[in-house]
Amino acid sequence: MKKLFNFIICLLPWFVSGTLFSSTIDYFDTLHLPWFALPKFLYGIVWTILYICIALSSYKIYSRNHPKHIQGYNQALLSNYIFNQLYLFFMFFLKNPFLGFVDCVVILITSLFLYYETKELDESAAKLLLPYVFFNLYAMILSLSIYFMNF
Repeated sequence: MKKLFNFIICLLPWFVSGTLFSSTIDYFDTLHLPWFALPKFLYGIVWTILYICIALSSYKIYSRNHPKHIQGYNQALLSNYIFNQLYLFFMFFLKNPFLGFVDCVVILITSLFLYYETKELDESAAKLLLPYVFFNLYAMILSLSIYFMNF
């Protein structure tokens, strides 16, 4: 039971911005989207799966490593988390596709750092982050396309 509780503690923070800004997502319906954009209903499913992967990876790192050995990991995770949470604010609350794109670039960069720091500590935990890194690459390309199509 304690393991489940600790996992949930790792998972819940990732859903903060979705909860705060879910009412502003109607803006998405007003945007011109490229042909490769996923259907709107899939984004919630995909991000839930990705957040579970991140939480499982974090749980593995925190349960297997001493706190003084994971300083670089903590910095990478925190910076990635902050920019991940800011995306919905920039894109849907401020309705600014350019800031959304810039944030996507930063999310991709910080997810690469997070992957690197995780791999240094636990290769199996790092593998859980690969779908997140690849989806961030897709999201950055999508965000750039949305910016140019709605400029």
